[in-house]
Amino acid sequence: MSQFRYAIRQGFLGRAFAVLGAAGAAAAAVEGNRRPRDRDLKTLGIDPMSFPK
Repeated sequence: MSQFRYAIRQGFLGRAFAVLGAAGAAAAAVEGNRRPRDRDLKTLGIDPMSFPK
């Protein structure tokens, strides 16, 4: 069962949940007039240095 959990976390489903979570966090930050976390931007494939402050 451990191998199955690892496969989910590192596989497609884990990546999908990570992207959805990062997208939600980044959207909430932008709506609140804050800068999203670098980690969320990197997960979404956005260079944090190119994102305006």
